[in-house]
Amino acid sequence: MAEQEDDTLFIDDDDDNQPDAAQHSGLPPWKIAIVDDDEDVHRSTRFALQQTTILNRPLEFIHTYSKAETRQLFPSLNDVAVILLDVVMETEHAGLELVSFIRDELRWTDTRIILRTGQPGYAPEEDAIRDFDINDYKTKSELTRKKLLTSLTAAIRSYDQIRTIDASRRGLHQIIESSASFTFDHGIQAFAAGVITQISALCGVPPEGLLCAQGESADGAQEQQFNVIASAGQYRDLMHKSITDISNPVIREALLHVLTRREPLYQEKNMTLYFAGRGNRPLAAYIDLPFALSEINRNLLEVFCSNLGVCLDNLNLVSQLKNHAYRDQLLSLPNRLRFIEQIDTVLSEGLPDLVVALLDIDDFAEMNDVLGHHYGDLLLQSIARRLGNELGEQVFLARISGDVFGLLGPADLLQPENLRQLFSQPFPIEETHHTVTCSIGMVSLCEGSSGGADVLKDASIALKRSKSTQRGSYTVFTRQMGTEIRERATLMQHLHKAFDAERLFLMYQPQIDLNTGQFTGLEALIRWRSDNGAMIPPVEFIPLAEYSGLIVSLGAWVMRTACFFMAQLKKQQRAPKRMGVNVSAVQFRQDDFVATVRKALQDSGLEPACLELEITESVTMAGSALFEQRLAELKQLGVSIAIDDFGTGFSSLSYLDKLPADRLKIDRAFVTQIDSAAGPRIAELIIQLGKKLNLAVIAEGIESQKHWDYLRAAGCQEGQGYFIGMPMLETDLMQWIASHG
Repeated sequence: MAEQEDDTLFIDDDDDNQPDAAQHSGLPPWKIAIVDDDEDVHRSTRFALQQTTILNRPLEFIHTYSKAETRQLFPSLNDVAVILLDVVMETEHAGLELVSFIRDELRWTDTRIILRTGQPGYAPEEDAIRDFDINDYKTKSELTRKKLLTSLTAAIRSYDQIRTIDASRRGLHQIIESSASFTFDHGIQAFAAGVITQISALCGVPPEGLLCAQGESADGAQEQQFNVIASAGQYRDLMHKSITDISNPVIREALLHVLTRREPLYQEKNMTLYFAGRGNRPLAAYIDLPFALSEINRNLLEVFCSNLGVCLDNLNLVSQLKNHAYRDQLLSLPNRLRFIEQIDTVLSEGLPDLVVALLDIDDFAEMNDVLGHHYGDLLLQSIARRLGNELGEQVFLARISGDVFGLLGPADLLQPENLRQLFSQPFPIEETHHTVTCSIGMVSLCEGSSGGADVLKDASIALKRSKSTQRGSYTVFTRQMGTEIRERATLMQHLHKAFDAERLFLMYQPQIDLNTGQFTGLEALIRWRSDNGAMIPPVEFIPLAEYSGLIVSLGAWVMRTACFFMAQLKKQQRAPKRMGVNVSAVQFRQDDFVATVRKALQDSGLEPACLELEITESVTMAGSALFEQRLAELKQLGVSIAIDDFGTGFSSLSYLDKLPADRLKIDRAFVTQIDSAAGPRIAELIIQLGKKLNLAVIAEGIESQKHWDYLRAAGCQEGQGYFIGMPMLETDLMQWIASHG
């Protein structure tokens, strides 16, 4: 009898007030759709399954009575677990057509479909069941309550497994995408806001949570302050508040629990997640939940939180890197890169009347050498404090390099006299005081200003001008300065190209005995003809060659070329006594300079006595120990030494007396004075000095018979100049030698 009652499913039920599904705390109900044109079937099915739970979740029924009604309602639904579908309704194929609609148009691939029919003659064939993706088929006569419950449980279990696998796949994919989407450019607050968004998307809940981070400890305080650093939805007004100031006790206690115990907390209506990084700044996210989380969601959240812990470590690392990249560690000031960024920012905003000033501490390197780097660091810190305190927040202060500070601010605040006044009082250094001055370079920002790097470059040009003219002075950058620098840079580039392309060449100017007219020597002079045929004066490109270091290679080439030409003249028995080659201070300081001279002589076969190196006074005074060593090596090699442009420098006479030089060269400026009212007094003094020091004297710049006669009468032995012979190419020089043979 009990078995018969159990097998009776379709019984009358007039009680329309039966609940569709038992209320269940926590998990949402399974949605079961009943599609049948028979009202009794709907009522009987609902009655048979009332108060039923499957996998600890209640059932929720959805009823449609025709194919048309089903097609209209289903597109607005989601998460339908099982459809109990009548095969025959308006037509004998209505059920199968709905299957096609559900699978192909709605794309409900997870939903389980159980076909039911009260007319076995209309049962679909096996191939139809397979082709239409039908999960089960029952006749209504065999579908007792027990069998219905069994079929429904199997279908829901299958649906749950499919959804779990799919949710895991989608969740893991979303975790990977969300981790990749985090950027660290805008700091912890942007990162925190992104965490709220990603958690909400992962769990399918609205972003109504807030995120908190551990704050810095106050000086001397034992307890740490926890603050809200990102919030959303109804909690937006809690931004930047301390957790202890949150009025809602549930949120306050949950956050404190997680941040202090460093573990997640799951409650019925909310969850609070913990993100564990290696640093000492834990994060916690509080999220409101409209429903309890499934096990799969909890598992995904654990993976997400672990992954976000790595992201948090990366954020801390990026913050540290940015701090080192954009902040000076000694003075805790923005550095050069950050200063350039700030200039770019104000240029983009078009702020008026702003200037950039660079302050260079005079003689700072020497002070470091004498007093030590620790003292220098303390001085820089003292200067930084005074600049920051006196100029205030309107001026952006940065450390550009070792002893150079950068200022960006209003023109009225950064007046040169105001800045120099800041250095009028000594700076306190521990228990002492130190007085320093600064050189200043300035540039005004205007509409035509380019990027921050170029503005800083212009200020540096002005600063160099100040340091080269008078320390403690200031220079305001002008367009003319920029034009000169750019022209110098262009000329330097062209000089390198000209050297590589062999556009540089030598000319030779003859030297003669003023008493006999005998051809006694040559001076090798480098020349540069540009691509357009114009001659570039040596006074323009030689300083550039020295500045860029090209003078070393250039000088070695001049040395070899002159030696080989002199050796050629000797073979032709047309050579004078010596070939003069100019040597710069940069060349002279090279460790291999003497070896370069020796190799040029050996390769060319020229006797050392035929080579004379012309060295300016500035070289002799650059460093006495180094000069004396080099000079001794050269004299041992057998070459002669001439002091070029004598009288234009500041040589010590006692020092000059010790030098093993052979000749003094009177600068052309003193020869020109012969034509002036004052007369050649300096030239006479140099000639007399040469006699006293037992040095031969040769004059440059002889341009007239008057010059020749006067210098010869004064006792000058040799001379060179346009009156005697212009600088000439090899072929022209051969003709000159032939005419003076």
